[in-house]
Amino acid sequence: MSSAAGLANFPIVAFVTIRDPERAKPFYRDVLGLTFKGEELPYALVFDCNGTMLRLAIDPESPPIRGTVLCWRVDPIEETVRALIQAGVAFERWDFLAQDELGIWSTPSGAKVAWFKDSEGNLLSVAQMPG
Repeated sequence: MSSAAGLANFPIVAFVTIRDPERAKPFYRDVLGLTFKGEELPYALVFDCNGTMLRLAIDPESPPIRGTVLCWRVDPIEETVRALIQAGVAFERWDFLAQDELGIWSTPSGAKVAWFKDSEGNLLSVAQMPG
């Protein structure tokens, strides 16, 4: 195994820190629709996200992380945002971005992005890539 390409062929595991598993579990399972893998450990909840393992690491003292921690590539973004709003998700609005009525920002490169917070205050997003 060469060091330059050592990890490129292995699946990644995503981690997000949560404070309250009883609050986070229904959000990720019921609101976002991720598959709960039945692993409810004293230190993590485990979900499947389209083949990627998502571990919600439990730390009651951890503050939400600044900046986006997870992003889902979706198409069309408008349909996904409407479905999330219907599920109770509130999208973030910022004065410094020109967002449309759904909270979607169109980037100079043509990508479209909308941000929302999970039950723990971590910033998540959905994005539609150009082309």
